[in-house]
Amino acid sequence: MATPSSFYHDSAEYLRVRLGGFKPEILLILGSGLGFMAEKLENARYIPYNEIPRFKNSTAPGHKGRLAAGTLAGKRVLAMQGRVHVYEGYTPEEVAFPVRVANLLGADKLLVTCASGGVNTAYSPGDLALLTDIVNLTHTGPLVGFDISDFDVRFFDMSHVFSRRARKVAGEIAREQNIPLREGVYFYMPGPQFETPAEIRAIRALGGDLVGMSTVHECIMAKRCGMEVLGVALVSNMAAGVLDQPLSEGEVLVEAEKAAGRFSELVTAVAEKW
Repeated sequence: MATPSSFYHDSAEYLRVRLGGFKPEILLILGSGLGFMAEKLENARYIPYNEIPRFKNSTAPGHKGRLAAGTLAGKRVLAMQGRVHVYEGYTPEEVAFPVRVANLLGADKLLVTCASGGVNTAYSPGDLALLTDIVNLTHTGPLVGFDISDFDVRFFDMSHVFSRRARKVAGEIAREQNIPLREGVYFYMPGPQFETPAEIRAIRALGGDLVGMSTVHECIMAKRCGMEVLGVALVSNMAAGVLDQPLSEGEVLVEAEKAAGRFSELVTAVAEKW
């Protein structure tokens, strides 16, 4: 059963009061190992998810599970220091719930980040990549049975999930700062197990460059809310079968730490110029 529309408004009103009327411009979702960006906000205030009505708690490694509100490069930012996933037992709608709440508070832009596996064999661990599109073949999403009473249409365009304007801005920043930046299609797999080599070959044949266990549900909800979306992925490891070695969650945090400087510079500059 879909979450009643009033639940979103209740959560937004709680945060509006708790944050003293703070009106974010950008929602920043920070993936595995990338939560440190929330601590770079100026005049930041932090609220654990378990204190916010109907927010779900993060259980994945590297996800602190709290909301940060502050400024970054002069922009008002609401940052999710960690996200929740379907593999934690949550529904796609519960995963995407904070996106609509942030939109109700005023955020009209979503900068979503994630750690991902490199399917494209031209990629290397540590690469940063702009997302150009998504593939979701799980046949589930955050809007199934969705309460549309606050919206005017149920069916909406997904031709350009990720803003071409924002991608252009990010590309120009990367060139100016000499930050290597890939581009690729993100393929969603629900996890928590890593993919098999056969699945990765199939994903590659279907046009996937990156694979991960998050991101798509938040992007779908953001597009439904009319938000402009930019996605940045960190290639934390090469996907199964690309290299003859086992995969582990530890690789994700190691590569995130190595890429911290480049990631921080890119995200900060994008926030300023977007």
